[in-house]
Amino acid sequence: MMDVAENLEQIKFNIGQACEKSNRNPDEITLIGVTKYVTIERTEETINAGIKNLGENRLEGFLEKFNHFGNKVNWHFIGTLQTRKVKDVIHNIDALHSLDRISLAKEVDKRAESNVDCFVQVNVSGEESKHGLEPDKVIPFIEEVAKYEKINIVGLMTMAPHIEDKNHLRNVFGKLADLKDTIQQKKLPHAPCEYLSMGMSNDYEIAIEEGATHIRLGSHLVGS
Repeated sequence: MMDVAENLEQIKFNIGQACEKSNRNPDEITLIGVTKYVTIERTEETINAGIKNLGENRLEGFLEKFNHFGNKVNWHFIGTLQTRKVKDVIHNIDALHSLDRISLAKEVDKRAESNVDCFVQVNVSGEESKHGLEPDKVIPFIEEVAKYEKINIVGLMTMAPHIEDKNHLRNVFGKLADLKDTIQQKKLPHAPCEYLSMGMSNDYEIAIEEGATHIRLGSHLVGS
């Protein structure tokens, strides 16, 4: 298994290439190391390599790592969050990437002590196995969420299909970027919607070319 620092060098090079192609600044990209299947030791190696943002998609994994590392890094919860488990994570995360239903927004608003940065999860590809709102339901959802004062919609998130077809991937990411632009134009106080959380180990370069600001890398970075 390659060490995380070596992986990171290659990833930074690839990010640079993708930014050059799309006339973007690499500083616009937040790299989230996804540590869901890795040990505490490998997570520590990831932090020591300079990764400042970690993502977990299961409550148990998040609590184990948070209890060990605390606020050494910024924590992103990127998986489906059950309403009854909101109270266990909401005080310790910097962003929730999977807001996809009113019941969850209501519970976050009830439990949070201060504003919570949230990405609305969108199922752009229409795959049944994927969570998230259908694209045409996103704007009504965001408008409804306005009544929950602690919800701050900072962006949109999607998971693309795990396929090789680059044109299809580009289409999925492009649709999310267009939706983000439409929401931004509404200038909603609770939904600045500046960011796009999209792109994983197999497709992050395409995601960056299409406007990703937050990429979520597991296998290519930490080996998860």
